[in-house]
This record gives sequence, structure tokens and C-alpha cells, in this order.
Amino acid sequence: MHQDLHDETHFTASEMVRDIVIGMSDGLTVPFALAAGLSGSNIATAVVVTAGLAEVAAGSIAMGLGGYLAAKSDAEHYASEKKREEIEVVDLPDVEREEVAIVFREYGLTDVEIDPILKAFERNHPAWVDFMMRFELGLEEPDPRRALKSALTIAGAYVAGGMIPLAPYMFVADAHRGLLISVGVTIVALAVFGYIKGRFTGTQPGRSALHTTLIGGLAATAAFVIARLFSGR
Repeated sequence: MHQDLHDETHFTASEMVRDIVIGMSDGLTVPFALAAGLSGSNIATAVVVTAGLAEVAAGSIAMGLGGYLAAKSDAEHYASEKKREEIEVVDLPDVEREEVAIVFREYGLTDVEIDPILKAFERNHPAWVDFMMRFELGLEEPDPRRALKSALTIAGAYVAGGMIPLAPYMFVADAHRGLLISVGVTIVALAVFGYIKGRFTGTQPGRSALHTTLIGGLAATAAFVIARLFSGR
């Protein structure tokens, strides 16, 4: 009887989604808080927009740089640990053999079943090192282009998110009215962003939308209150 091959589909872009979430969530909340704080004062809408755009530019650079440095740190950490493992499989083979055996015993394999695996690793040190990196240390080899991609993704998401709460101020003359529209637009954007994030990550889109809206709303409210306190209103 013919059986169709099982086509497995797994989500494999978790790092990119994490970067987008970081950039977008901050982009939606920080510029919103700044614009909201300024709109409480007798400041022209043009000033609110100018200050908001300056914050988006500075924030995207800072966030992108943070993502770049974090990814570079992960790559350097992986390289350092891999070098250490390469030395240990040569200088301390008995210790490394036992560490491999411990991993497989946790999966229910006996020493008799494990022994051929150990002998195979002894003949293939690169595979042995890769196994130890993944199953002993829990480290995956990072993409060498990860740092730049992370920086650009976070910065781009921050700009995209930051323009959403600022957009209403660009089309209305009254800052107070702009604030009311910005609140509504930001809430809708958080809900849509959460829904899309849920679809991509395999979670319930509705629940993800609600969760993102609540968390983002609380963050924006806290930032708004702080901004208003510093604005003296």
C-alpha cells in the first residue's frame, strides 16, 4: 500500500521573530510615551513630531547596536566553548566519553548500546565536538551573518513600530486630538502585531493578540505616566 511521505513543517525563524518583537514592541511604546508626554504641554504638533522622529532615529540605532553586540557575543561565546571542547576530546577523552554516556543514559540507552556510539565519535572528533556543544552545553552554532541581520531587523522593526503612534500627529493640528488618535491606533497596532506573531509562532493568534495588547498597553501606560511626570503635568 502506497503511503505519502509525511511532510513536516516546523517554524525555524524564531530568532528573527524575537528580533522583530523586541524592535516592534519598543517602537510602539517609547515614541508613544514621548509624544504623549509632550502633547500634554502647550507644544505645537510639529515639535511633537520632530521630537518623536528624533527619538525613533536614535532608538533604532541604539536598539540595532544592542542586537548586533548581543549576537556577536553569542558567536564569540560559541567559538570559545567549541575550542575548549576540541581540546578536551583530545586531552580528556575518558571524561568526554563519560559525558556522552550520561547524555544517552538519560534517553534510556544501556552501556552496551552506547559503546558503538562512543567508538564512532572517537573516529570522528568534529562530530564528537558538535554533539557535546549541542547536547552537553545546549549551544547551536550561530549564523555568521546573525549579528548584522539582527541589527537591521531590530532597527527596522523599531522604526516601523515608532512611526505608528507618531503618524496621527502628522495629520492633525491639535496635539491633544493627535494623542487620542494615537492611543487608538497604537492599541489596534498592538493587537494586529500580536495576532500576526501568534500565526507565525504557532500559538493561538487571538490569545497572542490579547496578550500583546495587554502587555504593550501596560508598558505604554507606564511610559506615558513617567513622561507626564517629567513634563510637569
